[in-house]
Amino acid sequence: MKTLLLKKEEVSRLISMREVIGTVEEAYKAFNSNQVEQPDYIGIHLPPPRGEIDFKLGYYKANEVISMKASSGGFNDNPTVYGVPSGMGTILLFDAKSCALICVMDGSLITGLRTGAAGAVSVKALARKNSRKVTSIGTGNQARMQIRAINEVMNIEEIHAWDNFPDTLAKYKTDIEGEFGIPVIMARSKKEAVEQADILITTTRGTGSLVEAEWVKPGTHIVAIGTDQQGKQELDPEIFRHAKIVNDSTGQCIEKGETWHPLNKKIITQNDIHGEIGEILLGNKPGRENDEEITIFDSTGMAIQDNTTAEKIYSNALDNGVGAFFEFC
Repeated sequence: MKTLLLKKEEVSRLISMREVIGTVEEAYKAFNSNQVEQPDYIGIHLPPPRGEIDFKLGYYKANEVISMKASSGGFNDNPTVYGVPSGMGTILLFDAKSCALICVMDGSLITGLRTGAAGAVSVKALARKNSRKVTSIGTGNQARMQIRAINEVMNIEEIHAWDNFPDTLAKYKTDIEGEFGIPVIMARSKKEAVEQADILITTTRGTGSLVEAEWVKPGTHIVAIGTDQQGKQELDPEIFRHAKIVNDSTGQCIEKGETWHPLNKKIITQNDIHGEIGEILLGNKPGRENDEEITIFDSTGMAIQDNTTAEKIYSNALDNGVGAFFEFC
């Protein structure tokens, strides 16, 4: 059986952000409709100065595709020492009927796209309808991807941004204003940035509390992206005490996500978790119920997001004759 090979440049032109938002919504609904088999993902932390590599595996009954993704991040010496990016990804797709390998594609873009889209899906479900100001704590690639996705689902009037590195922050301002024409205000402190937020995005590789509870105003929607492994943290656990907590996968979030921290400190119990985003999208649980609620979307990332997004790219590639086929024998 022939296998389709899709390079990074090909993947980038085979799907739009609006399509990815749709595939991520499909993934969340499928997860909460007993259509998904998704083992716990495996993460390996390598000795400093290296980062980590994650392996995510998922099967979606509706499309009969099994996906397997390997993604790495935090290998900051890679560009200078090895001439490769600091983070990379590869996705394998298998036909679930035969388990034949049908596609190998670059996965580095998919991780960024579907993670950005996850934030946008949560904004649709949980943010106040009159939200206009976005605050970004962290201004790297994923912070940009969040803006690209959220800009598809709401009118962003201004962005307040903070980063530990002034040069990175300044480049973010230049890039975002150039791409979208949305004014970016470079905050002098995290507190100053957070206090402005209707929607607060955290996309760092933090290992301690970056956002304090007293900074977060009523009605804020928080998109917590950076914590997907034990040891990472971005939010003061006290924020969770009176917030509506929504997970992508509660099983993952209580073990590896931001939700672990307030549970560990006994600020909340599992009964205080409102539910999973798929339950809200299916109408089984309510989303935002008033304009004063603080809502938190804790996203650890799921294999089913990779599955639905990669399958759409594969389908688009077949429809448009993109990519090269190869055989192992």
